[in-house]
Amino acid sequence: MKILYAIQGTGNGHLSRAMDIVPCLSRKGEVDVLVSGIQGDLPLPFPIKYKLTGLSFIFGKSGGVDLWKTFVKSSLKRLIKEIRALPVDEYDLVITDFEPVSAWACYMKNKPVVALSHQSAVLAPGTPKPEHLDMLGRLILRNYAPSSLQYGFHFESYNENIFTPVIRKQVRQRIVSDRGHYTVYLPAYDDKSLLKRLSAFPEVKWEVFSKHNKRAFKYKNIEIRPVNNEQFISSMSSSSGVLCGAGFETPAEALFMGKKLMVVPMKNQYEQHLNAAALESMGVPVIKNLKHRHDSEIREWINNGTGITVNYPDITQGIVDRVIDEYMDLGTAEWNVENQCDSFLKSK
Repeated sequence: MKILYAIQGTGNGHLSRAMDIVPCLSRKGEVDVLVSGIQGDLPLPFPIKYKLTGLSFIFGKSGGVDLWKTFVKSSLKRLIKEIRALPVDEYDLVITDFEPVSAWACYMKNKPVVALSHQSAVLAPGTPKPEHLDMLGRLILRNYAPSSLQYGFHFESYNENIFTPVIRKQVRQRIVSDRGHYTVYLPAYDDKSLLKRLSAFPEVKWEVFSKHNKRAFKYKNIEIRPVNNEQFISSMSSSSGVLCGAGFETPAEALFMGKKLMVVPMKNQYEQHLNAAALESMGVPVIKNLKHRHDSEIREWINNGTGITVNYPDITQGIVDRVIDEYMDLGTAEWNVENQCDSFLKSK
């Protein structure tokens, strides 16, 4: 079997999950990897056949997605060219992790495509939702990478097609300790903003991983480091707690390690608000931003926060086996990409 596995390269979450999924797929057939996006920092330990620009969301510096830069960096002409040029017909199976080029290439050629992503889970019936409904954000999530069959990952298994997170082996095998510092990953905030806010807690040692700086430096009780996979895992595994955005992989890994966790969802990123709703339902504290009015909540978390017990077993190979088996059982004659088998995502 020849498989195309397509990964969304905005941020590092999809890339980190691929580290475990690609070896599992390779046991089932010949795998080519596609990565699109320009915001990832995580090197992958296997060849990438297609490195595309795709359609990326650009992180801002004050707590959210920079919509203007996202628009400026986007080129519809280039995206359409990439979609048309991608030879999806050469593959027996195309799997997309919220990757738009492969998904739309399959859509345009009426070829089945399987979604295996966190985004496939967040809009499913029965999953936690925020109080406010972002219609534009919901529209983007539903149509960014169309698919014929959906399987999802979430913080809890809300239905039979939603699995608990893939915890990469680098994290799963790490010895966990508590050396007293707090690990921070908030890529939508620049270093100046983080230094200003975190220095309000001089009793805490903060280890900040920054997308906005290429050199390490220290300021008072804060250490700024460029994003580095090994250093980040080491910091997180030996921390007292993790302060991060309301993405998926980093909160999931912090929960797996038993770390106390606080999240700050990005502005203009509906998926993160869906994640925040799920985490809050589990008991994880959520703050809207890093403004001064949330200092008391941060201090309460530092002084009295605790970890939350989760059960995230290593079932990645079983998930991959099931996805491929169900795909083969269904048979391509029964697929209809135009009308999408999206009952999994439809709201009740």
